[in-house]
Amino acid sequence: CDQPGDPMVPGTGAVHIKTWGCSHNQSDSEYMAGLLSQYGYRLVDTPAEADCVILNSCTVKSPSQDHFINMIREHAGASKPVVAAGCVSQGEPDNKFLKGVSIIGVQQIDRVVEVVEQTINGNAVRFLGQRTRPSLDLPKIRRNPRVEILTINTGCLNACTYCKTKHARGKLGSYEPEVLVQRCVDAVAEGVCEIWLTSEDTGAYGRDIGTNIAELLWQIVEILPDHVMLRVGMTNPPYMLEHLEEIAQVLLHPRVYSFLHIPVQSGSNWVLDAMKREYTVEQFDHIVEYLYARVPGMTLATDIICGFPGETEAHFEETMALINKYEFGIMNYTQFYARPGTPAAKMKKVDTRVARARTKAITQVFDKWEPYTGLVGQTVRVWITEEIARDKKHMIGHTKCYVQVLLPLDTSLFGSSCNAEITAAGRFHVMGHVVSQSEHSRAPELRTKSTDAGSFVSGGEDDYASAAPAEELWGLGQVCQCVPGSSCECQGTTAGENQLELEQVSRHRREWSLWSVSLLVMCVALWAAFSARVYAIVSNS
Repeated sequence: CDQPGDPMVPGTGAVHIKTWGCSHNQSDSEYMAGLLSQYGYRLVDTPAEADCVILNSCTVKSPSQDHFINMIREHAGASKPVVAAGCVSQGEPDNKFLKGVSIIGVQQIDRVVEVVEQTINGNAVRFLGQRTRPSLDLPKIRRNPRVEILTINTGCLNACTYCKTKHARGKLGSYEPEVLVQRCVDAVAEGVCEIWLTSEDTGAYGRDIGTNIAELLWQIVEILPDHVMLRVGMTNPPYMLEHLEEIAQVLLHPRVYSFLHIPVQSGSNWVLDAMKREYTVEQFDHIVEYLYARVPGMTLATDIICGFPGETEAHFEETMALINKYEFGIMNYTQFYARPGTPAAKMKKVDTRVARARTKAITQVFDKWEPYTGLVGQTVRVWITEEIARDKKHMIGHTKCYVQVLLPLDTSLFGSSCNAEITAAGRFHVMGHVVSQSEHSRAPELRTKSTDAGSFVSGGEDDYASAAPAEELWGLGQVCQCVPGSSCECQGTTAGENQLELEQVSRHRREWSLWSVSLLVMCVALWAAFSARVYAIVSNS
């Protein structure tokens, strides 16, 4: 057996992976897990069990980055080998908190085995070079074995003043349509019944290779069997305007969820211009009205940033008017976080108390909406992957319009669909019971390894569908509630994780404040005692 200090035999260690951020990050973690498992590494549920920890970071907002930094320091203090992955380490590799830590870049994930081997054996290595996109044919261990998260392009074409993701992911780079279609075919053969298309901006797909998102969607739909559903990820308004008619037709297709995530960020044209969003409120209005008119019952999600630099009360009222007009069933909102190195970080900030008050105002309005009460009493078709609620008594499915449905747990329905009667509606989900199993075909038996959600690839924090009962996760007010598959345009993560992070940050700040006060009191007491002693000596002399 190995003696202390001897190098570990390659492929014999245990690895834990923690993931923050969007579905693109989650997909990267699944690929890294697949490569490590194929090489012989064990994937474990907790850092304590691991010989090496991979932290796959998100640079969109401050709390998630702070959590990432704290975990690096925590593991370093415990002498646990750490590999930093994701957008934070890619965008800020020279930051002091990454000193002595191995780094694997977002375009280098296929070299994860090499990085882990070196790190476990005491070497800090850095693979950060920009090169061709990683192959989509790498081995993968899916967090949800029935869901394929498919990255269709990396990077974006925008230059939003608040965003730091582009610093890490770079310019737009699209995968060829035939590669993506083949990946869908392979995933379906492996037992997948749901495919999520993801990227930093799905609407920009193909503009660099002479095609577009509409053409890709039709090619994928053609090869999907009846039991497989397709979900389109986040798209920015400018590119959606170019393909509205075809996108509406795609969303009506029986094998595509009638769901779309289009971030608006603000209801003020002045603020949108300051953000360099490259569209107007009127153009966003046109998109919403067009889709609602042609895709009955569809779910449209959006994002709002409160307190962007320069936002006045009048600008904020315009935002309130916009969200009240549409009463979005899913709305990700958070106060502005200045990201270092971005143009917005140099702009004059809105007072934090004002930003918080505006976020609270949105919360108060948002919580009053009841978007799903009309479904009570209806019998609807529900698609079921392999998600189990936190109470372990319910499973999670979705309607054609991507409304989250909680049904009594029945594992025999995994990978299929059923007809369910809706019996109750909550703010963020509905509940019901199975009436009959659908006559449509079901997914074949799984052919690949998988892991339960929340296992070694912990995180996946923009996946609200993975956590239930829904009240445990949603309705947390000013925290973000990100749409799965999105690039988290609102600068947040899933409400539950974000709330946890905020509570941790708040607790740390309280602990630091108490410690500081205690130290100050102690110093004052010591100084007083010292002064008294000096005075006594001087008086006696």
